[in-house]
Amino acid sequence: MNPPARRPLIGVTLDAEPPGGYSAYPWYALRQNYAEAIAGAGGLPVGLPHDPALAEAMLDRLDALVVTGGAFDVDPALYGAGTRHATVSLKEARTAAELALTRGALARGMPVLGICGGEQLLAVALGGRLIQHIPDAIAGALEHEQPNPRHEPGHRVAITPGTRLAAIVGAGAMEVNSAHHQAVADPGPRAVVNATAPDGVIEGIEDPDARFCLGLQWHPEFLIDPGDRRIFDALIAASRR
Repeated sequence: MNPPARRPLIGVTLDAEPPGGYSAYPWYALRQNYAEAIAGAGGLPVGLPHDPALAEAMLDRLDALVVTGGAFDVDPALYGAGTRHATVSLKEARTAAELALTRGALARGMPVLGICGGEQLLAVALGGRLIQHIPDAIAGALEHEQPNPRHEPGHRVAITPGTRLAAIVGAGAMEVNSAHHQAVADPGPRAVVNATAPDGVIEGIEDPDARFCLGLQWHPEFLIDPGDRRIFDALIAASRR
């Protein structure tokens, strides 16, 4: 009998919170379904603390990187914006660590999946820019911070034909959840748009020259659409090469 296949080690960025609530001291957090989706696809998830100085050492041991979302924004100064919208909220230590990990993973050709805020950070790492507040930038925009629960779809996205995402999900559209007030304005010179909302908001990006480099504005770890599971399957498959 052949031994079971080795599970690729998938680094998952953590959120961080100040003292209060769970602990009287600063603490890390990760929603369970991130880990469950990775493990269900055959990966071995491991949380990554916020220390840019350790980024390369962590990447030495990883097979892929997942950059998660959170209720905060990338500093507009990092993509050359001269002003900061009043709604922008920062977690500077987290962003510094995630940028170090993402840039290091991209330099190595390591598979990268950016989810929600992670997609926005991936766009910045690829030289792109963000919309700081969708309601002020796009007239008649959808309600991208959906009022219904996150495990339910908020709207549909159109998948761009000929992209890596289209090949992975095998469909021209997906039903997705929506929990963001910012979005990618420009994916950068290396990247292309692979999904859009009905109002034109960019919902996904990818580097077509990379082994696996996807950014998704929604949260596929909720497995709302059949394509969500295929995305995690494709990430783990790319991590085995």
